[in-house]
Amino acid sequence: MSALVGLFDSGLGGLTVLRRLQERYPHSSCLYLGDTARVPYGQRSVADIRSIAAEVVGWLRNQQVGVLVMACNTSNALALDVAVAEAGVPVVGLIDSVAADLNSECVGVLATPATAASGAYRRAIHACRPHTSVLEVGCSTFVPLIEAGDLQSPALIGEAKAYLEPLLAAGVDTVVLGCTHYPMLRPLLTALLPPHVRLVDPAESAVRRLGPLLASMGGMPEGELAAVEVVTPAERTRVCVSGSAEAFADGASRWLGYRPAVERVDLRSMGRAF
Repeated sequence: MSALVGLFDSGLGGLTVLRRLQERYPHSSCLYLGDTARVPYGQRSVADIRSIAAEVVGWLRNQQVGVLVMACNTSNALALDVAVAEAGVPVVGLIDSVAADLNSECVGVLATPATAASGAYRRAIHACRPHTSVLEVGCSTFVPLIEAGDLQSPALIGEAKAYLEPLLAAGVDTVVLGCTHYPMLRPLLTALLPPHVRLVDPAESAVRRLGPLLASMGGMPEGELAAVEVVTPAERTRVCVSGSAEAFADGASRWLGYRPAVERVDLRSMGRAF
């Protein structure tokens, strides 16, 4: 039996990572935690985010996850070391994963204000490609506008144009979607960007990186799983939140393609194992 994969975010955004994981590894069991009682993380203080990360990762550890995916760029940027210290299992981050895959001369990053201010993307990209130019833009209005549901609203289009302006002026050849909510904006951003500018979702890199880890923990390589019955994503995924379960289930449907069963949990409790 393969290891249980734990993922967490402050809300709906991390579901973009979960969906990619479900599609690439159709035999893996997942535990997704949305810390909706404290959404959004992106405008909180560094100390607050680090404290929250310790609590969330501790709860996931008590659920006996075998590997942890930080499906949240803000906590990845500001509390990766906290997660590694608390998890007791391998931790896969979005930022380091995508930085290792980039092959660009001028990279723009759209992120939450906290992630952009941290400089985490710049440091990670420069560690792999020291001469790449990196420009990080904090997008304070994207998350609430995305969660409102109208992805073609005049307000959202106007904000997208404003956030892209400095990136286009800098001549970027790649734009990284540095918040897990932002893949929902791919059609809009694609329409606003010149054809030569590539949009990159860090979840793709993180999910690819997960494969060897799962194999090392007893999961069979993908090529050997053809004869194994595939269980539906809903059946092999447990979804938990710290806020309203009903509201999250309603919102999650358009992110996952199905309405998940959602539990409300107390993050200060050990809860139950999967």
